[in-house]
Amino acid sequence: MSGFALSFAFVVIAANAQQALTWEQAKAKFESANPVLKADAANVEEMKAEEITAFLRPNPQFTLAADGTQIAPHNNTWTPTRGTTGQPNFSYLHEREHKRELRLQSAKEGTQITQSQHVDLEINLLFGLRSAFVQTLQAKAVLQLAKADLEYYDKIIEISRARFNAGDLAKIDLARIELQRVQYESEIETAIVNLRTQKIALLLLLDDRTPVDQFDVTGLFDLGPELQPLGDYHQVALDNRPDLRAAIQTIEQSQTNHKLAISNGSTDPTFGAWYTYNSSTNNPNGPQTLGLSVSIPLRIFDKNQGEKKRTLIDIDRSQDAAEAAKAQVFSDVDDAYELVRTNIALIKPYKVQYLDQSLYVRDTVTFSYEHGGASLMDFLNAQSDYRVVQLAYLQLIGAYMTAEGQMNLAVGHEVFNDN
Repeated sequence: MSGFALSFAFVVIAANAQQALTWEQAKAKFESANPVLKADAANVEEMKAEEITAFLRPNPQFTLAADGTQIAPHNNTWTPTRGTTGQPNFSYLHEREHKRELRLQSAKEGTQITQSQHVDLEINLLFGLRSAFVQTLQAKAVLQLAKADLEYYDKIIEISRARFNAGDLAKIDLARIELQRVQYESEIETAIVNLRTQKIALLLLLDDRTPVDQFDVTGLFDLGPELQPLGDYHQVALDNRPDLRAAIQTIEQSQTNHKLAISNGSTDPTFGAWYTYNSSTNNPNGPQTLGLSVSIPLRIFDKNQGEKKRTLIDIDRSQDAAEAAKAQVFSDVDDAYELVRTNIALIKPYKVQYLDQSLYVRDTVTFSYEHGGASLMDFLNAQSDYRVVQLAYLQLIGAYMTAEGQMNLAVGHEVFNDN
């Protein structure tokens, strides 16, 4: 084979053998590519743009007036501009009581709330991603178990055929053993389909177009770090939950909006200045004049009473919502903690006893069956018990790691990161 052909073959193999993604790599890919997150991030940028609008000053007003222009001849002479009076006028609304500053502060607090809500959305979406990631790891483990069981069973079939050829095993027993193989083949096919399904779901979340046969993930599929006291997770949640932070920020914005409503109830004067040129004035020394004015609205009826009352009520509502959010935080952490604790309690007996015990029973009965000391039914039962225990363990690990993700969601921070 030529050097070019070898290089081309290497490129093809490298393209088809994509490196398996770890959890951190999958999370980074998700955060950069997920369209829902990208659209919500644009909403945060929109809120930042509104800060510019909130701090804008009122535009000044410019008016140009002309009067006294003749529309008919005077003394048989038509001089239309002789008596024209020109008057350019400039006016500006002066906002008092820190209206601009309060609008800017309210807009910035609105941006902070939107940012916290964006983080909350991201955490919720990452929980779905982590669940899909864990389910993919579980499907891989189940497939490996099914393949290992079939490989082990094929060795038993070889031994049984040797016993049959030696006259130590009835033909019907050999047939029953060979027939049992179809169940292992079926379990492998089911595990393959389930793994492909989980990979497809994960690819959808990652917005990835990689062919499913070239996509893979890797990570620890086992118990994680020790569970800390419940109070520790309560404190982490109070410090990190973005929805609680958004609720507290809403109180601050409500208080600012109330100050702004009071400020908007104050009077804003409009200052004006103008220049006048009047060629037909009776004062020959004063054809040009300057003028000043101040316009002050009389706020007798409208003092912004409705907004003052509404924003005051909104403060109480925001405080109640924050208390409800805080109670929800404690409830979520308590539920997630109990779920993790229960799964750990269920898994530990398997790690301490059941896994080794099922393996010991299977290997012991298999050895006895190979030497004619155990019946076919004893062997099949031991093999079945081993598979049930191993599969139950994998399912418990999957449930435990999903519960870890639930705890991460409950506290708003990755306190469990095993992968």
